[in-house]
Amino acid sequence: MIRKLIQRVFRLGRTEPEVFPLESHGIRRENISYGSRKVCEILQANGFHAYVVGGAVRDLMLGVVPKDFDVATDANPEDVHRLVRRSRLIGRRFKLVHALFGDEIVEVSTFRASAPGEVDEETGRVLRDNVYGDRVQDAARRDFTMNALYYDPATQTVLDYHRGVRDLQRKVIRIIGDPRARFREDPVRMLRAVRLGAKLGFTIDPKTRAPIKELADLMGNVPPARLFDEMLKLLLSGHASACVQRLRADGLHHGLLPLLDVILEQPLGEKFVNLALAQTDERVRLDKPVSPAFLFAALLWHEVLAAWKAREDAGENRIPALYAAMDEVLDKQTDKLAIPRRFTTTMKEIWALQPRLDSRSGRRPYGLLEHPRFRAAYDFLALRAESGEAPGELAEWWRRFQEATPEERAELLLPARAGGEKRRRRRRPRGNGPGPQDAGPPPVLAD
Repeated sequence: MIRKLIQRVFRLGRTEPEVFPLESHGIRRENISYGSRKVCEILQANGFHAYVVGGAVRDLMLGVVPKDFDVATDANPEDVHRLVRRSRLIGRRFKLVHALFGDEIVEVSTFRASAPGEVDEETGRVLRDNVYGDRVQDAARRDFTMNALYYDPATQTVLDYHRGVRDLQRKVIRIIGDPRARFREDPVRMLRAVRLGAKLGFTIDPKTRAPIKELADLMGNVPPARLFDEMLKLLLSGHASACVQRLRADGLHHGLLPLLDVILEQPLGEKFVNLALAQTDERVRLDKPVSPAFLFAALLWHEVLAAWKAREDAGENRIPALYAAMDEVLDKQTDKLAIPRRFTTTMKEIWALQPRLDSRSGRRPYGLLEHPRFRAAYDFLALRAESGEAPGELAEWWRRFQEATPEERAELLLPARAGGEKRRRRRRPRGNGPGPQDAGPPPVLAD
């Protein structure tokens, strides 16, 4: 039944596209990247059809500079690889070609067939979809109407099979075909609809939005690695705050981000998370570097706090309890989000440094300044202070300590008891030399 429904979906749409000339869309061939233009020229010169497709065309029509350009063609991957001198074949289920032009990588795909190859009868998710097709079929299998636009650099025209241009003008996100069948086929499309809506300021077509809450549980069938990639795109879109609110409104937040539904129901946790998202959005808009590890550390922090407290209440020592809590929370998320080790390592270092930043006496502050994750940990502390979770004067002290001269740092240090550190009895060495407690602060290394 599901298979027949999906096959029917793929037959929908025009067999002949609506053609929009340059005067109506304003995209000149100079507006597309050198690499994508060159790929189209090479393939067309050898008798193939080739078009710039997808998000690049959508963004150009909205006056946004695309981050990358994709090309779709009727040439098979081997022909593309043979004709484009610097290129490589990638992929197993469905081969693609990466064409290399300096720092630019153009992804070239062959038109895909309209009929799905293998479908999970229970969920409707397409398991295999690696059959080549024609342009009409390729347009029908794309997700949203505004992503099914084909730009021909040779004629400077846009080909539209599903009224995507009209939806762009109306600022509407509309899925191609029957929403239930398309979301069952690939549940990640529900996330994409939310992300694009928040990023572009578009509304989701009512028929497209209607089944999302009903089908939200299908996200559990998405492989963790793929779900992580999609969530990363969402969180680094520059509109993460709006995306998270839309996830919540559409019922997609349950189980996607680390227990985000629980975090957002805690006033303190919600403020902390919203501040982290807002700061990330600001950095993305200013084209500043963004650390995914820092952001995920913020999103998971209150889960770590809860697990940490539970372990301390059960009688575990403070610091071992923190490390055990970190492992517990990260292990719990493995089933949902395959967060790469390079991120989880940094996240754990940021978390582990938080209690150490309470120390403001003796030699510890100097050692913390030299820690490779100190700056990230300090920024995390500042975020906690801004949300009201950590003392503001603690974050201010560390700000001053970083910027101070060696003499000023010595004056900023607190007495051992005020710094919260236990006094340790140390044996003085024999002779007249100073003991360890008499030694001055370690030398400050130049930047």
